[in-house]
Amino acid sequence: MDPDLLADIRVAVAQLCANFGGEYWRGLDRDMIYPTEFVAALTEAGWLSVLIPEEFGGGGLPLSAAAAILEEIQRSGGNGSACHAQMYTMGTILRHGSAEQKRRYLPAIASGELRLQAFGVTEPTSGTNTGALRTRAVRDGDEYVVNGQKIWTSRAEHSDLMVLLVRTTPLTDGMKPTDGLSVLLVDMRDTVGHGLTIRPIRTMMNHATTEVFFDDLRVPAANLIGEEGRGFRYILAGMNAERILIAAECVGDAKWFIDTAVAYAQQRSVFGRPIAEHQGVQFPIARAYANMRAAELMVQEALGRYESGGDCGAEANMAKMLAADASFEAANVCIQTHGGFGFAEEYDIERKFRETRLYQVAPISTNLILSYLGEHVLGMPRSY
Repeated sequence: MDPDLLADIRVAVAQLCANFGGEYWRGLDRDMIYPTEFVAALTEAGWLSVLIPEEFGGGGLPLSAAAAILEEIQRSGGNGSACHAQMYTMGTILRHGSAEQKRRYLPAIASGELRLQAFGVTEPTSGTNTGALRTRAVRDGDEYVVNGQKIWTSRAEHSDLMVLLVRTTPLTDGMKPTDGLSVLLVDMRDTVGHGLTIRPIRTMMNHATTEVFFDDLRVPAANLIGEEGRGFRYILAGMNAERILIAAECVGDAKWFIDTAVAYAQQRSVFGRPIAEHQGVQFPIARAYANMRAAELMVQEALGRYESGGDCGAEANMAKMLAADASFEAANVCIQTHGGFGFAEEYDIERKFRETRLYQVAPISTNLILSYLGEHVLGMPRSY
């Protein structure tokens, strides 16, 4: 993508985010409130529809534009998790949705009339073992009847649509666990209380996550994305996009922590000298910067492979792992630089620390990434 256009996007997003400072985010975090005003501003400015083709009212831009937007949100001190699912779920619809599904939903998503913010994959008993999921969808005429449960389905309370992975063919001996899975696009506007129940889960950060229960929920068969039984293949692109975009957010977080630590170290004086003059303060910040830059380069490599249509599984996983590690390292350095003030709410560091800690675990844990690299890149035996 044109570097000048990316630079313009970053400037514009930063200007928008300047209207939503630390006080705004602290207030939401304190009361666990969804940032409705911020998401509305992003939508109105067109930033949440950049991946939607122009013919449907979107920006028609590649994933690198979405990565730049989310990185700048994090770098500004905000939290892009409130809206990032609309970015990474888009690939499933764009690549595998029917012409009718695109015509019906994409213009409304682009305008903000509909929100696509929920991605229903993880279950309490299966975790990241996607092939073991138990949520079933049984065909009944022109509908699917869905029963089961999802967990960590973030933003379900604030979304109109959900991309839902279900099992449509029972798992039998000899089948690959990931066969027989299908993807449904669920319109949740008329289904809450009618087969769909959403229960919020309070967590250590303001992430608007939930568990979702399906009890004979009826979904039109026309909302099947692609072919029945091939759903796992369809969401892989979404998973790779998710990991790349989360990595970009982590890079943004790391930049915020580093910038904040540098600014404080230069103005904070102890024993008559700025603490930035001390190598014990300076070196950890410098190392955090170096690790952030290395992660940033891997994100760019993953974006290049994704946008060229190549296999980017290894790069997406490595980008997510390295960026999550870099942001968490920078968070620790920032707290250490600030001393006791790093734990004070008004400095925003403890909030951002809690937010970036999530990405050591989600959307995929570090250990699973290492297992993937060991087996699929290095050719070692499967470890699980």
